[in-house]
Amino acid sequence: MAIREDPLNLVISGVGGQGNILLSRLIGQSLMNKGYFVAIGETLGVAQRGGAVMSNVRISAKMPFGPLIPEGKAHVILSLEPLETLRMLIRYGNPKVITITNFHPLFPVSVLSGKDRYPNYEALRQAITELSALVWFLDATDMGLKLGMPIVANVIMLGALIASSQLPLTRKDLEDEMRDTFPSERIELNLKAFEIGFKALRSQN
Repeated sequence: MAIREDPLNLVISGVGGQGNILLSRLIGQSLMNKGYFVAIGETLGVAQRGGAVMSNVRISAKMPFGPLIPEGKAHVILSLEPLETLRMLIRYGNPKVITITNFHPLFPVSVLSGKDRYPNYEALRQAITELSALVWFLDATDMGLKLGMPIVANVIMLGALIASSQLPLTRKDLEDEMRDTFPSERIELNLKAFEIGFKALRSQN
């Protein structure tokens, strides 16, 4: 399986506490295991306060690249929160970008305090759709709640990403990496979450 662009630029976005960084680590190591050059750049400054967190993942079969994706040059955006999806599309999007988003909002403190208003859901969905060549919406948080563990929404979204065939990775690649990464008592839950995300995206095709 080859990458469609070289380098292939993947943006992973969310807010602090959603497991954004874990995804970049799992994806990056899986790609390196297959012989790809991978560079990861991350913003972590407000991760513990519920602020925006973003990972740049740059993938090449030819040579190492710098970790920062130029603005307007993302090929794939994987997002754990819909407003962050829109922000990433505005900054890194282009007419060919593929978007996969968890469409379950996490309200920032400014919204919870009444200082700001969260965008209308339908308007947000429409804007994301208009700025993407192709988009998938999943409620990974609700899927995680049904498993009794909403924190696995990030792994559900990872399953969806692999199902989209946008990366040169198979289900087995990620399943093997998760077995190497997670402690034994968490492996089965995360493998189940991954499978749920994989099937949820495939069911939309």
